[in-house]
Amino acid sequence: MSKMSKMPRITLALLSAAALGIGLTACTSNEKPAEQTPANNQTDAPANNATGNPNDAEGEKVVIGFSAPAADHGWMGAITKAAVAEAKAHPDIELKLAEGTNDVSLQISQIEGFINDKVDAIVLLPFDGDALTEISLEAMKAGIPVINVDREFSSPFAARSTILGDNYGMGVSAGTYICEQLDGKKDAIVAEIAGIDNLPLTQDRSKGFADALGDCGLKVSNRVAADFTVAGGESATANLLQSAPKIDAIWNHDDDQGVGVLAAIDAAGRNEFFMVGGAGSKNVMQHIKDGDTVLRATVIYPSTQAADGIRLARLVAQNKSMGDLVSHTVPRKVQLYAPTVTKDNVDEYIGDAFES
Repeated sequence: MSKMSKMPRITLALLSAAALGIGLTACTSNEKPAEQTPANNQTDAPANNATGNPNDAEGEKVVIGFSAPAADHGWMGAITKAAVAEAKAHPDIELKLAEGTNDVSLQISQIEGFINDKVDAIVLLPFDGDALTEISLEAMKAGIPVINVDREFSSPFAARSTILGDNYGMGVSAGTYICEQLDGKKDAIVAEIAGIDNLPLTQDRSKGFADALGDCGLKVSNRVAADFTVAGGESATANLLQSAPKIDAIWNHDDDQGVGVLAAIDAAGRNEFFMVGGAGSKNVMQHIKDGDTVLRATVIYPSTQAADGIRLARLVAQNKSMGDLVSHTVPRKVQLYAPTVTKDNVDEYIGDAFES
């Protein structure tokens, strides 16, 4: 199952799409390309920076406004931390950082403040994409490019560019890994611990999971929903374990709520199954590395999205293109890949992981 010829059809399609996403995001990295080929308007740009990427050379000063929800769990805290660190890495960026909030009205007023301040660009992870659409349209009409992060607006005209994780792809990656580990065990009992069921991101993750399992003849036998919190994860998992006396594999959508999931598993004394996490927290990766729990893998939902948004906002404001593309403009949408982290590759990812 690990060979490409044996990979599920859905996985092959996802990997093909992901290859494009990786190509798009790689051009904003600090890694020096192995071989540089001059393209479009980057040929005469100065290369007096450490990486050799002309876009990393200091350019015209730009003011970027950044707003995101409150850092009420590890992943969201890492989002803002990475965005701030990325802005500090560029001397030509002045970052106006709004206080994290889950109050839609307050976040709208923050964007109004950025518009009044005439910032050069806005990077916005909305608490509610629909609710922030109208004010983002106003910013765009005012000539201020908006980079939409993670939660999409209801209008494509509300953002210059959108950076997304891959919720459906997370489900596919988790399901594909479980299929490989169960290796043809058609009567396997697979359980799912979802997040908040009425959120589109949860629905996308569950759909990707079901599709990938279906490709190898499996299905979700037991499913519960939590609320992306430790307490919710513990409560939902306790209910799951009571209703399912035998389980072969579990996918938990979120590593933050996974702290509670593991607590419930430990309290129940259950270890006949293996578990796959979601999002990619540092503590989960450490468990995978140490082999001291039922965790064998986690699938990444990048906490670098807002940092990538800062980079794209800088390029758009400075009228630059992405250095590794032939096209002269920054793309309208970039979707990041959802790789699977196991004991074999955990060292590649744990250094950049967020704390739950």
